[in-house]
Amino acid sequence: MERVPFRATQAATTYDHIQKLPVSLLLDNIRSMYNVGSFFRTADGAGLERLFLSGITARPPKNAITKTALGAEDTVAWQDCADPIATVDQLRSRGYEIAAIETAVTAVDLFDWRPKWPVLLLFGHEVDGVQPDLLARCDTFVRLPMLGAKHSLNVSSAGAIVLYELLRKYRA
Repeated sequence: MERVPFRATQAATTYDHIQKLPVSLLLDNIRSMYNVGSFFRTADGAGLERLFLSGITARPPKNAITKTALGAEDTVAWQDCADPIATVDQLRSRGYEIAAIETAVTAVDLFDWRPKWPVLLLFGHEVDGVQPDLLARCDTFVRLPMLGAKHSLNVSSAGAIVLYELLRKYRA
């Protein structure tokens, strides 16, 4: 009997030609385990390659991660990243574009960005952002359009928006 992959919706068959979205994430110093769990769940939904967890970012198994990941921590490839600079340098040598999601003055709007696949996305601390020595290694800074009084979103919400926009662009 042929095993048919589970699809949450029939519309997901539109994406059958995509084995994995050629995007990995480096979460550096994400302080909330709930945000980490949310990243796992979004990574599963968007078909990401891998999550790299560095700095104070919590690693599974943790109850708070599981609460929001709902098992995605078991389906998404992830690894402990003791040296995020070495990881960034290694992925760059393999042809990855290194992009920080930051509210920098020089950042390109997410909807105008033309990523060069594969991509490594950097997300940093919820208040302080991506640490300067990692920012110095980035090829691109990407910002989300913010039309209200606030200049940023919750980090895992921003991650979900960026990942699904990249999935849309890759599909095209």
